[in-house]
Amino acid sequence: MNKAITDGLVLMPPPFSAGLNLWSRGDGVPGSASYLGQSNVALVPADADFGGCLEMQKTTTTQKLRSYAQTSIIPGLYLRVSARVKAISGNLPTVRIAGWAGSSTNANVLNVPQIGPAVTLTTYGEVVTVSAIIATGNRPGVNMAWGATPVYGYFGLDLIGPNGGIVRIDDIVIEDITSAFLRDLMDWVDVRDFGARGNGITNDAAAFDAADTYARLNEVSVLVSKGTYLLNTNVTFTAKVRFEGTVIMPPQFRLSCTRDYNLDTYQSAFGNEEAGFRRGLQVLFYFTDHASFDLNGRRVLLSSPVDVAAVAGLTTLVQRRVLTNGQIEADNSTAWADETTTSVATYTPNSNAFRLTGVSNVANIIVGSRMTGTGVGREIYVTSKDVGAGTIMISRPLWGAAGTRTYTFRRHKYLLDFSGFANLGRFEITDMELQCGGRSSAVMLPPAGIGFRFADCTFNRPKDRGITSIGEGCQGLFVDQCQFLSNEQPIPAQNRTSIAMNVNSNDPKIRDNRVVRFAHFAILAGSGNIISGNHFFQGDDQTAGVRRAGIVFTSTNIKTLVIGNYIDNCFLEWCNEHDSAPGFSSEFSFGGLTVTGNIFTSTDTGTSFKYFIITPYGPGHFINGLAFTNNVFRTVAGNIDRIEAVDTTYSTLDFARFRNITFDGNAYNGVNQITQSPVTIQHDQNTASSTWVVDTAGYLPFGGRARSVASVVVENGVRTAANALDYSNPFVETEIGPNQRQINLRWPQALRGRVHATIRCDTPN
Repeated sequence: MNKAITDGLVLMPPPFSAGLNLWSRGDGVPGSASYLGQSNVALVPADADFGGCLEMQKTTTTQKLRSYAQTSIIPGLYLRVSARVKAISGNLPTVRIAGWAGSSTNANVLNVPQIGPAVTLTTYGEVVTVSAIIATGNRPGVNMAWGATPVYGYFGLDLIGPNGGIVRIDDIVIEDITSAFLRDLMDWVDVRDFGARGNGITNDAAAFDAADTYARLNEVSVLVSKGTYLLNTNVTFTAKVRFEGTVIMPPQFRLSCTRDYNLDTYQSAFGNEEAGFRRGLQVLFYFTDHASFDLNGRRVLLSSPVDVAAVAGLTTLVQRRVLTNGQIEADNSTAWADETTTSVATYTPNSNAFRLTGVSNVANIIVGSRMTGTGVGREIYVTSKDVGAGTIMISRPLWGAAGTRTYTFRRHKYLLDFSGFANLGRFEITDMELQCGGRSSAVMLPPAGIGFRFADCTFNRPKDRGITSIGEGCQGLFVDQCQFLSNEQPIPAQNRTSIAMNVNSNDPKIRDNRVVRFAHFAILAGSGNIISGNHFFQGDDQTAGVRRAGIVFTSTNIKTLVIGNYIDNCFLEWCNEHDSAPGFSSEFSFGGLTVTGNIFTSTDTGTSFKYFIITPYGPGHFINGLAFTNNVFRTVAGNIDRIEAVDTTYSTLDFARFRNITFDGNAYNGVNQITQSPVTIQHDQNTASSTWVVDTAGYLPFGGRARSVASVVVENGVRTAANALDYSNPFVETEIGPNQRQINLRWPQALRGRVHATIRCDTPN
């Protein structure tokens, strides 16, 4: 930088030969006396060392020589004032550069230094250069640091020391030397200064490393100036770095910008957002210097699925890593199209319920494909394959597929596909929008791992699936405060195929999400589920519309809490479709489910609609542990018959084995038949009889049997036909009547009166 060149700034004072009236005996301010006509000065036209110069005899204590020319002081401008001086005769004086600092009000700024270093002349005829640097900034090498108040100055020199000596002074020079301070002014070094070529051919990795080392030691940053830099090995920046140029690297190598680890840096480094995203994501899996990859609130348009394991170049990581703060979107390309294979395979559940053998065309089946066919439950995925053995492994057993059959394997494409990992734990995706646009699915989880987490994300219009688990990588899954927005919202509920998520393993926490009009919100195959605070609604605009399950539990003993949700125009389904032997033998049957404090609502449905359905896929099952308490049920535009049912498409339940079932404290609005167990029935016997038949009147859940009586309380006494009070007690006969939904109260004689009988559909512990 040189202001005299770039801005046309005039710095040089006039030569002495231009006239001594241009030079002040004082500070140079207007009105100060000049040297014109003074007897102690003279112009020398031809000095052997200086050419034209000024000869001066020192006659005062401080002999001042100042130019009347006003020199501007600009922030960032560094001026050097210099003069060449030699002693001719007499006493030898001391010489220094001096100036007068002027403010915007033309006052002298007294609190700044206005003299430079002093040099004493020691030999006659010896040429000595005196100089001083003046600037606003107080940097090393600046002799007069004036700060921001002075805006101009008058410059020259002083002779101090003994009087009487004669000196000759060459023309005073004022020059811009800002360039000498540029390295101090700049907080960066350029990789080209360390040998980088930037031609896209030469390997510049060593120059990058050298620039980073220098920058780190000197606490400055690195500039990758314009050019294309080939890096043919891993490169790590431990100093801050800024890219004007771009880099190219083979895919197996990594560029780690540890101090600027975000999408903006990688987009600049690799020239576009998609390449920057993939390269930044690659680095996330390696260094402990950073735990999160920040997209800086930016959108990244993806032309194809991101195979995260292939991008990372590894298959195992069990350390917390976070992808955060941005949007990734599926671009319009053919790369998102499903790939479908049809194969004949044999399923032998007694040998290995998770394996298919004799699989034709096995090489064409892609790991992560969704399997469909007769006897196949929902959300069954291929976890691995062995082409040589002709086998594939699947995520869950098949309920009714023993033997040899034809199956379809459909591989959906995902924005982020983690299926290539053998084990990935503690990975988090937070504050992200996954914009599928009806072209792609969103995220496929790894086949193994624990603690994967989604928080504050939006899954926008996935074509098929929002979150897919193909194995056990969903163990301990967190899905918190996310939105799932279906691509099928205008479609009638019964025609939708997209699913927000599925979970194969145990202990997911699914909390405070909002889910709009999918075929299903969640298919949950494991136990230990905590489902709280979600609002999932799956209605449509159809009159008396069909409704589908919002959440499907596919195991029998599920150890699950469903608490405080808003379950809107859908229902809870509980089945065992992921059981290779779906008939009951000696395992736990349906149990371990608590449904409490939820809002259930439906609009314009048929009377047969239910909010809770159990679907046994084999005979002999029963319920042992179900609490349905303190929920609110509300229908709009038409009543429903009751809230719960058993779907007997494949089998029914063994009502004789019900245990530990509670339906209590629920509020029913627009429901024709309330469900309750235990239920207290008021029975009025108007005609004296020794056998009172008490009917549960449809209250018991699932049309269950009257299996036990907790109490019988007589109100106001019972009487004989002659109206005499009787103090005897009845005994109880349970499971009476054609449907075993009644009880008998047996009295020792014919009596009449009122009792309150508390009846259960189960036997308690």
